Amino acid sequence: MGLFDRLKASLKKTRDAIASGFSRVFRGALSEDKLEEIEEALLEADVGVATTDVMLEGLRGAWKKGEVKDAEQALPFLKKFLKARLAEGAGTIALVPEGPTVVLVVGVNGSGKTTSIAKLAGHFRGLGKSVVLGAGDTFRAAAVEQLTIWSKRIGVEIVKQATGADPAAVAFDAADAAVAREADVCIVDTAGRLHTQQNLMKELEKIRRVLGKRIPGAPHETLLVLDATTGQNAVQQARRFHEATPVTGIFLAKLDGTARGGAVLSIRDELAIPVKFVGLGEKQTDIAPFDPGAFVDALFSA
Repeated sequence: MGLFDRLKASLKKTRDAIASGFSRVFRGALSEDKLEEIEEALLEADVGVATTDVMLEGLRGAWKKGEVKDAEQALPFLKKFLKARLAEGAGTIALVPEGPTVVLVVGVNGSGKTTSIAKLAGHFRGLGKSVVLGAGDTFRAAAVEQLTIWSKRIGVEIVKQATGADPAAVAFDAADAAVAREADVCIVDTAGRLHTQQNLMKELEKIRRVLGKRIPGAPHETLLVLDATTGQNAVQQARRFHEATPVTGIFLAKLDGTARGGAVLSIRDELAIPVKFVGLGEKQTDIAPFDPGAFVDALFSA
């Protein structure tokens, strides 16, 4: 299947929720009562309160200006509105002109972080880039083992230490190896402890500090891996991690048929964090740069 068809299949849960409400509200004349019905339908579709408010404010303004005359015109307006809001910074990781581009990856255990790192490494390899991985989730032996297996499959180097080692030391060694080998990209994993634990901020600050000492400006991207099936809970995770470290992009994992896509809209509106990549399955090749147009069309398609 092409990207649109895969996204459409992945977003079935959210789309079905949208369709059940939208089939009745996007008919007839627009009015304040009709706008309230649209608002309820968006909330039922897991779009989120803040994002729904922004969408309705834009739609109400367009209606009063005569740009949208009836409910049938409201849906195309909302789709265009969403595509524009999701577009800024989406789907791209800018590689630095010289030296390795360092990508720090954060996220809770169970979000699909390790597999997402493997997909990222494979993506860059497919672009002809050399990659070094840093196995910084030293608190879980399974995470290091899994990343090691992936590194062999993809054909990239991995830097790791014993279980319980200082994650910042692993990050520094990975950056050092990336410089020594003139690698294009260095991807550093981090511990996936729960986002409510207070020592997360200190650990991430230390990792960022040592990366910056070895490679000026690093990390150049900090990607948060979120489980697409968790809906608005993902928004709370994103908020917590963004408080702990400046998150520059989202890797939306597990977009595999049970996803609740409304969270993407909420994260973009509430935290101004763009989605960079989506994971569309279990295979290492099941990755795609986030395409706002395809995502919105798939979300609202019949």
